[in-house]
Amino acid sequence: MTRIQRAAERYPGGEPAAGIETRHALSFGPYYDPDNLRFGALLACNEERLAPGAGFDEHPHSHTEIVTWIVEGELTHHDTAGHTTVVRPGDLQRLGSAGGVRHVERNDADVPLVFVQMWLAPLTPGGDPSYEVVRALDGAYDLPAADARLHVLRPAAGERTAIPDADFAYVHVVRGTVVLDGDALGSGDELGPGDAARITDAEGRTLAATTDAEVLIWEMSDWRKALG
Repeated sequence: MTRIQRAAERYPGGEPAAGIETRHALSFGPYYDPDNLRFGALLACNEERLAPGAGFDEHPHSHTEIVTWIVEGELTHHDTAGHTTVVRPGDLQRLGSAGGVRHVERNDADVPLVFVQMWLAPLTPGGDPSYEVVRALDGAYDLPAADARLHVLRPAAGERTAIPDADFAYVHVVRGTVVLDGDALGSGDELGPGDAARITDAEGRTLAATTDAEVLIWEMSDWRKALG
């Protein structure tokens, strides 16, 4: 099964008057869709745009792995576990909220901030909060807590790559254009910035860049198997 969600089909959220623009891929906050609650371990995939000086004041999280990919600008993060960092393009930030933590996310720079924030369900709830930043990530990032792996791809135009053969594969295009190509005739669906594909039949599927691109792919196991 492959489900494609175009950028224009995302649910608009945030607080535009406060300089916060959000586009939700999955059921989130005031937007509730019982048929769109999660995909694999993925609970949310939000495209966030913060104007200079805008941000999210201190707010709580629990029992969620929060992975943030910076596209443009700088994100200033502070949490009640004592972490204060500035995260930049190409950096990955992970906050394991575990039994509970509060944090602040702001754009303290004088240029717009763009990031993709993804929430995943941990296999085991509770525990102590954890935090890390991976600078200039190139390749893959393992998230054992959710039995998932994030692949960061930057294919050049004309380059083809295999989609991980996983129970669930979630493809999100950050920039550029790619073609999802999985049949003998070579036809496929073109995906542009903000478009996403949810795939449960990834064996033999490929992704071909039609322009230089940046793509995030979550490779996820079926959490129901992991829980027995």
